[in-house]
Amino acid sequence: MARSAAWITSRAGVLVVLVATVVLVGLAFAFAPAQPAAGPTDGLPAGAQSTRVTELAEQFRSGRAQTAIVVFERADGPLTDADRAAVSGLVPRLAEVPGVTAGPPPVAADDGRAVLLVVPLRDGLDDEAVYAAVDGIRAAVRAGDVPAGLRGQVTGGAAFGRDIAAAFDGADVTLLLVTAAVVAVLLLVTYRSPILWIVPLVVIGLADQVVAKLLPWVARLVGERTDASVAGIVSVLVFGAGTDYALLLIARYREQLRSTESRRAAMTAAVRFAGPAIVASAGTVVLALLTLLAATLTGSRTLGVAAALGVLVALLFGLVVLPAVLVSLPRAVFWPRIPRVGSADPTEAGLWARAAAAVGRRPAVVLAGAVVILAVLGTGLFTTDIGLAQTEQFRTRVEAVAGQEALARHFPAGAAQPVTVIAAASAADPVAAAARRVDGVGYVGAPEQSDDGALVQLSVELTSGSGTPAADRAVQRLRTALAAVPVADALVGGAPAADLDQREANLRDNRVIGPMVLAVVLLVLIALLRSLVAPLLLLATVVASFAASLGAATFVLRTVFDQPGLDAGVPLLSFLFLVALGVDYNIFLVTRARDETAERGDTRAGTVRALAATGGVITSAGILLAAVFTVLGVLPVIVLTQIGVIVGIGVLLDTLLVRTVVVPALALLLRERFWWPAHPATTAPDGPQTGPDATAGRHVAGHVRKA
Repeated sequence: MARSAAWITSRAGVLVVLVATVVLVGLAFAFAPAQPAAGPTDGLPAGAQSTRVTELAEQFRSGRAQTAIVVFERADGPLTDADRAAVSGLVPRLAEVPGVTAGPPPVAADDGRAVLLVVPLRDGLDDEAVYAAVDGIRAAVRAGDVPAGLRGQVTGGAAFGRDIAAAFDGADVTLLLVTAAVVAVLLLVTYRSPILWIVPLVVIGLADQVVAKLLPWVARLVGERTDASVAGIVSVLVFGAGTDYALLLIARYREQLRSTESRRAAMTAAVRFAGPAIVASAGTVVLALLTLLAATLTGSRTLGVAAALGVLVALLFGLVVLPAVLVSLPRAVFWPRIPRVGSADPTEAGLWARAAAAVGRRPAVVLAGAVVILAVLGTGLFTTDIGLAQTEQFRTRVEAVAGQEALARHFPAGAAQPVTVIAAASAADPVAAAARRVDGVGYVGAPEQSDDGALVQLSVELTSGSGTPAADRAVQRLRTALAAVPVADALVGGAPAADLDQREANLRDNRVIGPMVLAVVLLVLIALLRSLVAPLLLLATVVASFAASLGAATFVLRTVFDQPGLDAGVPLLSFLFLVALGVDYNIFLVTRARDETAERGDTRAGTVRALAATGGVITSAGILLAAVFTVLGVLPVIVLTQIGVIVGIGVLLDTLLVRTVVVPALALLLRERFWWPAHPATTAPDGPQTGPDATAGRHVAGHVRKA
């Protein structure tokens, strides 16, 4: 690290780094491929029945095209003759919409208050053509001459896809602008300088754009496109992690500038002393993210690789490009708080010095208080519900959801997105008969043969809407019943079955990946600290913080956002981000405490000094990361809002409570046992903590003096 730091900050190193950055960024922009087209099985777990049904759907004429459903509803009474005539007159106009083919006649509800139109789309349409067709259908419905009081809404699978895509229209630009604005404001407040904040913001913003250009390569590697939700999470992660690394490096650089006149010597020492903690932090996050390669869902594996790449690029820009840029600029970049040689260290008598002293005086009392707070917040776990229906996926009101709700009021709730059953053609009648006997099945359509005549497909409407617990139970009963039909080899798919399979895949991934993440983090901490007690305690504090944040977020989501439960994929991703990112601040604190303990020969003195020295920068980093994740709430998709709220609360708990109180109190109570089997108090330090190391000194002889 010392040799690398000395080279990066040398005149030749700075020039090479800056030129190489420009060239590599240009190559990334010039040769970034387009995103691969969305596949029909994207988002589905490999090997599941719903996935196999989707793969076989190409063999059926109806399976090669999507459908939209138009629901006309009269809220003030039964449909009139004029209503029915208006709907019938709309049918030929809908057939003229580009991408639409002729469909069946209108179907009236039994209660006489609604009528629906099934609008098939042409075979082979790509996503953009499907979205254009849905827009055309909606325009035709709105332009139609319908009687007052009759309302038409477009729903169905194609309409839900369109509304999801619309939720992300322009989202990348919005998310980037809001994230950059939040980071800019917090950096300005942190540094209180009209100049300095621009440097890390530009460097990390450039890193974010490089990652965005590399995401299509990730999609090609993993096999599923990196959609707007993946891109949004990765962008937030790059800004959050990259800015954290920048804050830690700049804080150490400022500290070293008070020890030497040479900016290069100061930056060399800053990289040398902050670098190991930053690398360990980034390595922990990357390895934790890569555990998603063991996930069942391809989308989770794609997110894991994309996010790991984002953190690596953020590390590269934060630990190589940023030092080269900063060392090229004069001390005046810190104006008006320019660090001068021999000036007093503000951490010696500041807020965090007083906080450290308070924790040091009564560690047992403050630890008990912190545990009580975490326990109270964790009680929210008892009211946490997992699983959302499809109509609960949007934070804003969209037409597909409103149409689905209208359809459910007058027709079987599953009519908009029926279950698809594929079986051997020879068993068509027994399969249809068995399906009709299943509780929760409202209607079984006529069988359709595949192109080669070997298979048969049936459309099965459930009485409950897709994604609801009742629909899940109906799908499970249907699978059980059809598995008993001889030689049928029946498969149950479609949207309701896919929702169930995705939730079961998420539950499996929770059981498998959660322990993997903990194991990875523990091994990294053991290797970094050369200790057993401290890593186990740090891991326990992060898990306790996650439990408390999930409980607190449940309360916030219910009361503020009126969300009844969490999406099935949210707990795992929130756990992954919180454990990996939350342990970062513990790494920053504990590595500094170990070094201070080695220099001072006492764990108590080292821990108090480490808390005073790192309190300001880590708190700033934590508040910034929490704010950046909260920015995900600008997107109108429930999943991202929930991840943003949970991770935001968790990072604040880690920053303001766990790292400030719990970890220092544990170290103070255990003293030297905290480091067992290592003994940093009796180990000579690797180098002085207040000035550049010997290696750096050889490069800048005559310019260095200790504070």
